[in-house]
Amino acid sequence: MSYVLGIDVGTSACKTIIVNERGEIVAKATKEYDFIVPRPGWTESDPEVWWDATVDTVKKALEKAAIKPEEIAAIGLSGQMHTLVPLDKNRKVIRNAIMWNDNRVGKQCDEVHNKVGGEDKLIDYVANTALPGYTIGKILWIKEVEPENYEKIDKFVIAKDYIRYKLTGKIATDVSDASGTCLYNVEKNKWSDDLINLLEIKKSIFPDVVESPEISGHLTSEAASILGLKEGTPVVGGAGDVLAQAVGTGATEEGIAMLIIGTAGIASVALSKFRRNPGGSLQLFRGGVPGEWNIFGCTLAAGGSFKWFRDSFGLEEKIIANLSGEDAYNVLVNEAMQVEVGANGLLFTPYIVGERCPYTDPNARGAFVGINVIHDKRAFVRAVLEGIVFSLKDALKLIETLGVSITQVRVSGGGAINPKWRQIQADILGTEVVTVSYSGEGGSYGAAVLAGVGAGFWPSVKEATKKLLKIESRTKPIAENNKRYEKIYEIYREIYPALKKINEKISTL
Repeated sequence: MSYVLGIDVGTSACKTIIVNERGEIVAKATKEYDFIVPRPGWTESDPEVWWDATVDTVKKALEKAAIKPEEIAAIGLSGQMHTLVPLDKNRKVIRNAIMWNDNRVGKQCDEVHNKVGGEDKLIDYVANTALPGYTIGKILWIKEVEPENYEKIDKFVIAKDYIRYKLTGKIATDVSDASGTCLYNVEKNKWSDDLINLLEIKKSIFPDVVESPEISGHLTSEAASILGLKEGTPVVGGAGDVLAQAVGTGATEEGIAMLIIGTAGIASVALSKFRRNPGGSLQLFRGGVPGEWNIFGCTLAAGGSFKWFRDSFGLEEKIIANLSGEDAYNVLVNEAMQVEVGANGLLFTPYIVGERCPYTDPNARGAFVGINVIHDKRAFVRAVLEGIVFSLKDALKLIETLGVSITQVRVSGGGAINPKWRQIQADILGTEVVTVSYSGEGGSYGAAVLAGVGAGFWPSVKEATKKLLKIESRTKPIAENNKRYEKIYEIYREIYPALKKINEKISTL
């Protein structure tokens, strides 16, 4: 039997899985690492840390699988999007990578919008507005603040593409990570030369772009020796983590939405034809299926809000969890389910680190609204869970304005684990919520599927996901609960506008 490797270079860990021709995971390994915070709001990483973790996890996965090097037919890559890795002419890293969650480039993003004539005009160029996370601001920041480093840049790549270079010696990215630079013409599937020229960025530094399942290079003898693999093993384009997860959950058909509740929350839907991004609140990228797109909204603190609540107010639940062996999150969810739908009139907005969608507002703040003497901690937990899903419903509602009819939601991440929270999701969204096999593997499984398509295991990405991914659970909305949630959601929608000016004043304190 032949196998493929899926490697996911995440923000804080690298995960490698080995998948056979039947789509079954036969081995996996993970290695965590830290990133660097030079000053508040800045996040950087040494790309060699990612490579060391890749080597470690590949070796461990191969050892667990007990297979021969020549049985690996292809390698797929996924990873954190937008992170900038600048390389010199000798392909050495010039400075630490500037990560996707680095917030230093607000000034540069404003300058981009001013130069092109506004956010709507930028959408004409690249289908997106310049968010601080995108690569565009990071390149311009180096150009402005570190001109000596900018002059040294011969090529730039994104996080997973640095691993591609270490594996193959090739400099390339895939269509999804190219889209995430905000310098790529997402509609026409090419770098936006007009925008690049307008911003006076060196055109020579841009990498070649390949489709996600397309072979981008082959394993060098040096890399093969280090990893214990066969020289010449093909490496496919892969995809940025969100787009790889869309593949890995089978959200590759219009109407099937993917919901990821990790630290951030992602609501994503595949598009078979290009549509204009409404107001730039969503992110419209090329996806893992060649010739198609994905549109998604990102809420910055979905699971992050739940973690904040657990760490700040859940000491008792942590103690119970330690004594019982149950997860503290599950203890909190069980408490929340003792409170009626709508948390007895208590609402929560999960904007605890600002917000991106549907409100691109770094000054947005989280809020509990409607606190009453009847509310105990259980009500606050339920309000947090409901508020997280309301924020993701906002993103899905925006996506629906494009004429997309959502018939099913596939969930992954922490929000997929507990069936009681899945019921809350189904009731609020008014749509069937399902989990599928391997949806907990993140981008690594999507990367493996893309590698399998490149290796010829499966004829296409869509056919692969239909064949491999089996529905493991179905949660249908309870009509009575959904009806009540619709009324509560309308009130929730009024909270952000009502508090906007207050939050702006708070941000200046």
